[in-house]
Amino acid sequence: MKWLLRALLALLLIAGLAAGAAWQWLRSPLSLAAPSVELSIEPGTNPAEVARAWVAAGVQTDGRFLYQWFKWSGQAKQIRAGSYEVHAGITPRELLDKMVRGDQVMEQLRLIEGWNWRQVRAALAAAPQLKAKTAQMSDADIMAALGEPGVAPEGRFFPDTYAYSRGVSDLTVLKRAHAAMQGRLAAAWSKRASDLPLKSADEALILASIVEKETGVSSDRSKVAAVFVNRLRVGMPLQTDPTVIYGLGEAFDGNLRKRDLLADTAYNTYTRGGLPPTPIAMPGAASLQAALNPAAIKAVYFVARGDGSSEFSEDLAAHNRAVNKYQRGGK
Repeated sequence: MKWLLRALLALLLIAGLAAGAAWQWLRSPLSLAAPSVELSIEPGTNPAEVARAWVAAGVQTDGRFLYQWFKWSGQAKQIRAGSYEVHAGITPRELLDKMVRGDQVMEQLRLIEGWNWRQVRAALAAAPQLKAKTAQMSDADIMAALGEPGVAPEGRFFPDTYAYSRGVSDLTVLKRAHAAMQGRLAAAWSKRASDLPLKSADEALILASIVEKETGVSSDRSKVAAVFVNRLRVGMPLQTDPTVIYGLGEAFDGNLRKRDLLADTAYNTYTRGGLPPTPIAMPGAASLQAALNPAAIKAVYFVARGDGSSEFSEDLAAHNRAVNKYQRGGK
């Protein structure tokens, strides 16, 4: 009995020492191979693989210890995929807590109001730590992957700043921007004015993209939209330069010439009536709102004043006077 009691006490002592050592390990800083260590955890990675990956990345400990800690904590299944960075001084407890919280290293992609699709693709290519999944995909392939086969990508993404974890694919970010535009457009369309000459939300998106490119100051936005809506109502050509410029594509050298205005293309709103076939840029929320709730004015003309704002006119005679005053320096 004495031998059994001694053995039991010895086992309890060993267990206590092990528990104490484990407790101390959990609270002690982990050794790192560098001042900071980064790791991207892909979705579906199991806790044992996560532990081994941290060791391979530069956390200098036994991966089995890390895994047992993840498992023993009861939080192993709560580890979130993403990109993480740890610095000298981090403990095993803090490492697990960081992954459970999803405290990731984030990068940002900014899509600007008025950008066209070429600019969006260029921004994706230049974005830091973004996996270039779409680099070898055609526009048609991208839209098919987003669930809209046969739809042109122009204007289909909401301009905003998108945070993403390092190593995520650019298609993932595009999906968010695409869903954001769909949501914004649907919300604006549901609250549209009742008498608009627009047959669908797609037509509203096209009009909003023109408003985005034609607006110099935000206070003019709903008036610019009103001019185009009024023209659509009476069957006047929109006669807007940004659509012609868009139709020229990369051939546009910054100087819009008379021959460009006379050359018929699908986007030349001087030679063709109605809206162009697709948006010409990404409209922001304000342009969507303006296109679907334009100002209650009768103007069908506007001309730039030279300070970013515009002068609006209801008839051609008044418009010609405004052009003479603001464009030709007349009185």
